[in-house]
Amino acid sequence: MTMSEQLVRTSTEDHVYTVTLARPQKRNAISDRLLEALEQALIATPAGTRAIILAGDGEHFCAGLDLSEHQHREPFGVMLHSRGWHRIFDRLQNGGIPVVSALQGAVIGGGLELAMSTHVRVAEPDTIYQLPEGRHGIFVGGGGSVRVARIIGAGRMCEMMLTGRILDAEDGQRLGLSHYLVGAGESLAKAQQLARRIAENAPMANWAMVSAISRIDNMASEDGLFVESLTAALTQTSPEVAERIGHFLNRKGKGPQQ
Repeated sequence: MTMSEQLVRTSTEDHVYTVTLARPQKRNAISDRLLEALEQALIATPAGTRAIILAGDGEHFCAGLDLSEHQHREPFGVMLHSRGWHRIFDRLQNGGIPVVSALQGAVIGGGLELAMSTHVRVAEPDTIYQLPEGRHGIFVGGGGSVRVARIIGAGRMCEMMLTGRILDAEDGQRLGLSHYLVGAGESLAKAQQLARRIAENAPMANWAMVSAISRIDNMASEDGLFVESLTAALTQTSPEVAERIGHFLNRKGKGPQQ
């Protein structure tokens, strides 16, 4: 693949790995080649990475599935394709490294499913969210019926799919589709700030938070509480935690003048 054909760009700085969808002429719509490039970028995450930023080049984060590639698929092929999306998006959500996304413009269909696979989401004022599957006669296939529905509720997701309603940035912030709403052109800088802050945490604690919380949410209460105790035991007894708590207590003991 030549540089002009590169569909995903990556860079690393201060233990933060940035992955940028680079198909701006198509609003970063997800083609099979783009999806493969995203997976390879995630597989190639450098050792020592403590946070990942996911961004989209140009005016849009991601306009969803590239429909031009999906006119003649057989049912089994569609199912396998969907399971491929699940595998890659699961690597984002459950890969053990916190992922911060910088959102702008279109966050539509599969782009919304992709964004909801990230742990911290920053949106600009022009961000719009939509699930237009109804008008195309299709159904979500990238995990939206689980991830999107858990955030905004199954009823609201169904309504979005049925009507094609577009939610603006403020709607998305209110419903939890984003965690931070920033000014125009500021999402990447804010994502970088947050990623650097996250990278300062103990790696095992970050791993536990992004690995355990979503799974506990999918468990019965008693099972979730048991897994919480196991996860607490694993994280709170590490040598790094003892050092961090000791440092905090020592600093606290010196009084406010310090």
